[in-house]
Amino acid sequence: MSEGKGREGSLEAPTRHALAWQDPEFYDHAALDKELERIFDICHGCRRCFNLCNSFPTLFDLIDESKTGELDGVDKKDYRKVVDHCYLCDMCYMTKCPYVPPHPWNVDFPHLMLRAKAVKNRDGDLKFRDKVLSSTDTVGNIAGIPVVAQVVNAVNHSALGRKLLDAALGVAPDAPIPEYRSRTLRKQLRRQSKPAAAGQSTPAAQPAGGTRGKVALFATCYINRNEPAIGLDLAAIFRHNGIEIGLTEKESCCGMPKFELGDLQAVADLKSKNVPQLVAMIDRGYDIVAPIPSCVLMFKQELPLMFPDDPAVALVRDNIFDPFEYLALRHKAGALRTDFKRSLGKISYHVACHLRVQNLGLKTRDILQLVPDTTVEPIERCSGHDGTYGVKREFRETSMKIAKPVIQRVEASGADFYSSDCPMAGHQIESGLTPESAPVHPLTLLRMAYGL
Repeated sequence: MSEGKGREGSLEAPTRHALAWQDPEFYDHAALDKELERIFDICHGCRRCFNLCNSFPTLFDLIDESKTGELDGVDKKDYRKVVDHCYLCDMCYMTKCPYVPPHPWNVDFPHLMLRAKAVKNRDGDLKFRDKVLSSTDTVGNIAGIPVVAQVVNAVNHSALGRKLLDAALGVAPDAPIPEYRSRTLRKQLRRQSKPAAAGQSTPAAQPAGGTRGKVALFATCYINRNEPAIGLDLAAIFRHNGIEIGLTEKESCCGMPKFELGDLQAVADLKSKNVPQLVAMIDRGYDIVAPIPSCVLMFKQELPLMFPDDPAVALVRDNIFDPFEYLALRHKAGALRTDFKRSLGKISYHVACHLRVQNLGLKTRDILQLVPDTTVEPIERCSGHDGTYGVKREFRETSMKIAKPVIQRVEASGADFYSSDCPMAGHQIESGLTPESAPVHPLTLLRMAYGL
């Protein structure tokens, strides 16, 4: 049988085509409907992704409940219901679909959903709520003002405040929403990075395992404004291992919230702000590390697919790391300290989808299991949070249904801690536990083990 033809599945690794988001046909309604129909019909005949996100059950129910029992019986206006349930986790592409490129059927379901979202955005058909929730820099700058932050947090934690938030923005009253901090991570790290006193010197960074031993921390909107303690844990761990921590002069949102809405021009605008700053740090000898998997994925995968011919984007792609990926590379080269002061016992560890997409392996688990008398049980299932999907009123119940297998695994584990590289996923799990108990981020656990 000829290579790549007439087969189900492929032995080759999945490949991704560049996004033709600047091509006028990308936004053509007729062309989009034709491609949606083609891919949906393939999915209908396969159905391997029935147990992932709710896009697939929605599609299959539409088909099964139609007059013909086939895709031709589904009103094309209902295609949007499928699109709305996709939060671009990429798990169908990475773990289930046998028809991804280089297969000749060329199925890339997430990027087709992205295209449909981009057309919806271009048509001006976005809710005010979605525009607000995805404007992380603007919301964070306002909500993070001293005194304002305390007021916002107090309102968000009150029953009346949550009712008002639901009425104004459609945010589910029982969904976890983060607190805002006026003392941002970037402010705190700048204070920690004062020049050394006269006569003092800073040890030279030691390259190891393909890392340069100097890290520019991309703080991310969430860690910077909402949970800066996680970023401080990262800085303490890296410094303990002789890794210098620096900051870019400026930092903007990575663009993932806008990407998930299909607002690709906004993503391009944010790229034009962030990439030159990151390139400047790389040119000064720094690697880049970001503590949120979605932000790393944005620079590793999505921006390179949007800008395949941009050498600056490629440079950032090749020099950005997940924190535990970075530590694992240095451990393999014998440059990671293992002077742990306490064990962590049993950890129930949720592996974030946007970390799995990076194909790094379970580096977080591997590093935590270096701690004596510590075992880590990974859970490779979606938490259902997925950006803003899990906080929206109309999707909240579905998001918790998606999260239920993860929550059940955590509850049954009898673990001393449960954890996720994505802090928002951790809080999603927390909201379903009975009784509720707080997650502990893997970086916090590692800092505890070091006794720092």
